[in-house]
Amino acid sequence: MTTVVAPLGDVARPAAVLPGFRFELAKLLSQWRIRVVLLVCWLAPAGFVAVVSRQSSLPTDTVFGRWMLATGWAGSLVVLAFACSWALPLLTSLVAGDVFAAEDRLGTWRHLLVAVRSPRRIFLSKALASLTLIVLMLAGLAVSSIVGGLAAVGSHSLVGLDGHLLPTGTAARTVVLAWLCVLAPTLAFAAVGLLGSVVLGRSPMGLLVPAVLALGMDLVLMLPVPVAVRLALPSNAFLAWRGLFTDPGQTGPLVVGIVVSLAWAAVATALAYLLFLRRDFTDLAYDGAGRRALLVAALPLATLVAVTVGVVSLSTPARGSGIEKDKLDASLGTAFAHLYRLQTEELHRPAVTEAQLSAKADCDKGGTRVDDHGAGNDWRCVVSWRLPGSTAVGAAIYQLDVTADGRYVADGDGPKEVNGYFQVRTPHGDAPNPLWQLDGSVDLLHHS
Repeated sequence: MTTVVAPLGDVARPAAVLPGFRFELAKLLSQWRIRVVLLVCWLAPAGFVAVVSRQSSLPTDTVFGRWMLATGWAGSLVVLAFACSWALPLLTSLVAGDVFAAEDRLGTWRHLLVAVRSPRRIFLSKALASLTLIVLMLAGLAVSSIVGGLAAVGSHSLVGLDGHLLPTGTAARTVVLAWLCVLAPTLAFAAVGLLGSVVLGRSPMGLLVPAVLALGMDLVLMLPVPVAVRLALPSNAFLAWRGLFTDPGQTGPLVVGIVVSLAWAAVATALAYLLFLRRDFTDLAYDGAGRRALLVAALPLATLVAVTVGVVSLSTPARGSGIEKDKLDASLGTAFAHLYRLQTEELHRPAVTEAQLSAKADCDKGGTRVDDHGAGNDWRCVVSWRLPGSTAVGAAIYQLDVTADGRYVADGDGPKEVNGYFQVRTPHGDAPNPLWQLDGSVDLLHHS
């Protein structure tokens, strides 16, 4: 009797990653809802920015919304603010939150394992495919909004959050950098989506995990929580890009936000990977990890938040909410000086520099019985300045609405010829008054 031994080369090997990645990407793109959303990401922002930029009523409640008539770069930042609040968490839910659960609903794990013969490569292919699609959607939002703004308004200087002008080249680079910076928190929520899809199986809750988590974090960020807690959440990185538009830039919260987001992405992806490898694919009735989800998924992420809070508390000087009188005084005084120069140019008055104005702000929160720190809409500030060659001191009043993340809207309250009316009369007709309402931001990590 002769025994035939199969040569080693005939042993079945796992499929390569690249074909698996292409297959998973093709499966995602075959879904009509994915194709529709991808198309919307690449077309809708351009139409929105082009239409709104030609309206007399602008979204002034959104950061940079009041400048959409002045430069096309502002429209892209309005779309970025909206995307960070709603679109990006929902996109990660739609793609990453369903990439594993879809196989459970269709009962196709056995066929996929027979074809690929490696759970590790299946996980890698699915993770890379979902990541590629999310990046394509993010790129579509960025490119479309920039093209729409430039086509409708043109490339002009952009007014920053401290009133200084960013030339067109600088504005272009900073806007692109802002879009790149939100990639880190997007990856964090995408990783959470992968984890939810693995842990909860065919349950529809896995699809909602990134969106629900983002909503919960946004609610926390609206509260007057300590700076360390705020920076320990990846959602804060969706807000920190605004620090790029001040001079000097408020890069501290942005850097911390990116590092925290990448840590979340790494931890959540590692958890999803380990749970996926330990899964019993022979159990046809598998319906998610169930009660174990709290221990194997939520607990490590909660521990990461606690560790991050401790590290930020020990490594930064900021305490409390990070919003203090001295910071508001400096920020509003600087913004007023920059915008006063802009108003001077509109009115064709003699040029004046910020140093010559020596603008100073004195802010008070809620009167003498309230401590001058923290968010609120009860801040009242008086800005004083002096023109060259004049002995008289000018004064303007602002009412400030300061949010918990350090952004504020200053509403001019007179005198009328300075900041009390939304238009100024120029030699060429009425023009928007840059001093009437202004957006500003304080650095929560800066120690006053």
